[in-house]
Order: sequence, then structure tokens, then C-alpha cells
Amino acid sequence: MTEKIKIALIKKGMSVKDLAASLGCTSQNISGKFKRDNFSEKELQEIADAMGCEFRGLFIDKETGEEI
Repeated sequence: MTEKIKIALIKKGMSVKDLAASLGCTSQNISGKFKRDNFSEKELQEIADAMGCEFRGLFIDKETGEEI
């Protein structure tokens, strides 16, 4: 998930510092989360909102390709 967030930041022209400011935390906090790559769904939603994006957590059946 960290990689996807970093790609979104680049596409949005934002830095980790910008993201941290939008979330009301420190860039060290965000960098630590990136290293651990352990985000809750709530955190991912907040990050998406801060970047002006929509977060969709999906399960997709590997056999049928159906979104669940």
C-alpha cells in the first residue's frame, strides 16, 4: 500500500510533509508508517481524503474476477 500512496503523492504533486500536514501529524509519523506498511482502513481513507482521492478497499475473486 505504501507504494500506491507514494505514486498518488507524486501524481498529486504532494510531498510526505504535505500529506502529514493535511493529516495533522508529523512527516516522521508518516515515514514510519511507510516503513512498516501497516495502515488501517480508516487511515487509508484519511490519506485518500487528504490527497483528494477516493479509497476503495476491494476483494476480487481470483477465479471469476468478480468484486466482492
